[in-house]
Amino acid sequence: MHKVLIIEDDSRIAQLVKRGLEDRGYSVDLAYDGNMGRKLGLRGSYGLIIIDVILPGMNGIEVCQEIKKSNSSIPIIMLTALGTADDKVEGFDAGADDYLVKPFDFRELEVRIRNLIKLFSNKEFTSNSVIEYEGVVLDANLKSITREGKSLSLTPKEYNLLEYMLRNRERVLSRKEIAENVWDTHFDTGTNFIDVYINYLRKKVDKEFHSKLIHTRPGMGFILKKE
Repeated sequence: MHKVLIIEDDSRIAQLVKRGLEDRGYSVDLAYDGNMGRKLGLRGSYGLIIIDVILPGMNGIEVCQEIKKSNSSIPIIMLTALGTADDKVEGFDAGADDYLVKPFDFRELEVRIRNLIKLFSNKEFTSNSVIEYEGVVLDANLKSITREGKSLSLTPKEYNLLEYMLRNRERVLSRKEIAENVWDTHFDTGTNFIDVYINYLRKKVDKEFHSKLIHTRPGMGFILKKE
């Protein structure tokens, strides 16, 4: 039985999701404000946490950051009415692993919960995994990245995106593939958050260096390759 924490101040939504998950065999705890959610999230043993962004006491972005800082292996879904690309970027930067906008279909939420739990339970963490490519060195154990000896300061999602591109270097990656493998979410053609993150990476990985590694393939996606 997987244990889920729902941090949601709308009691109607919280109770609906709770009942739906319990009917499917999950054990569910509820918190109606950010402070209590943070307290439960930090001390509880949860298989997944669902967090609303706008919460009394402490907002969902801060709660997500605190929980991820303490235990990065807990998958988190942001569940919110804020659905612009900037909102999603902020959520992902805080450490969220998926983002679902209200109103939502419970069946989609359940699928995303199952996928995240499966993904995190099957993750293999290698203690000394180092990737090197064209002066870029990624140390998965230290979660550090350098280029030509210069340390690059990346957010968690920028790091995950660059790691995926390094592991799949010299291959064109579609937006759909990146969304499903880096964010474990279905690609929404109405948003441009992947392009936003690619631009973030370009500024940090390529801007101050002579050779450019991150390239756009119009109509196809992106590739990490020396050109």
